[in-house]
Amino acid sequence: MDSKYIIGIIIAIVIIAGAYMVFASGSNSNKITIAGSTSVQPVAEKLAQVYMQKNPNVKINVQGGGSGVGIKSVSEGTVNIGTSSKDLSANESTGLNQNVIGKDGIVIAVNTANSVNGLTVTQLKDIFSGNVTNWNQVGGANAKIDVITREDGSGTRTAFEDLILNKTAKIKADAIVQSSTEAVKQSVKGDPNAIGFISLVDLDSSVKALTVNGVTPSEQTVSDGTYKLQRPFIFLTKGEPKGAVKDFIDWVMGPEGQAIIKSANVVPAK
Repeated sequence: MDSKYIIGIIIAIVIIAGAYMVFASGSNSNKITIAGSTSVQPVAEKLAQVYMQKNPNVKINVQGGGSGVGIKSVSEGTVNIGTSSKDLSANESTGLNQNVIGKDGIVIAVNTANSVNGLTVTQLKDIFSGNVTNWNQVGGANAKIDVITREDGSGTRTAFEDLILNKTAKIKADAIVQSSTEAVKQSVKGDPNAIGFISLVDLDSSVKALTVNGVTPSEQTVSDGTYKLQRPFIFLTKGEPKGAVKDFIDWVMGPEGQAIIKSANVVPAK
């Protein structure tokens, strides 16, 4: 066979292979995976939906799992963005870049039939640690208090423990454990004697939000600091974000992304 013909075939193969690699690389670079906090998840999903509509070449997949999963996954490089609804410890934050996209309130939720309208931080500590076990001890009906909590590794639980229990007490051992804010809300909705904590993002008319120290949870009271039960919503990347991930985070931190965050009842970072 003519050597020039063979060389031509080799060159063609190299060009095709190179083009395929460029295409494949470009395709992968436009896929963004996000996982972590179930409180951040609905906000991240809204952001992703709008961003993909504006940038149809970018595909964003958003999953939950909890803040612990988000921190672990992004640290190990199995996702592009990890999400957390709690401040990271020094050990957790090693090698990670943090973008606080907003602030969220932690709502104390009870059944809509509950006559109690508000509790103090001290009362909440006593209820969740098991020192107070009947609603009549805090002005309610004569009924056992059913405590609903989140699983270990939940950013919402960690933030709640830091803010309410203050590392001087633990959530009672027989508390009912749920794996998402939605699951907590459904438990409270279905149990007239239940109490739990959920994200302000997830608050709706199916449950009743209690005042804490006389302050109603809202975007305004979280923003002005009068409602003390609040925590950050964080996007995490392994090192500085690059490429499509950087473009997406820049958009989230910009005016359009922050407006979407505000519409989700989260206090914008900017």
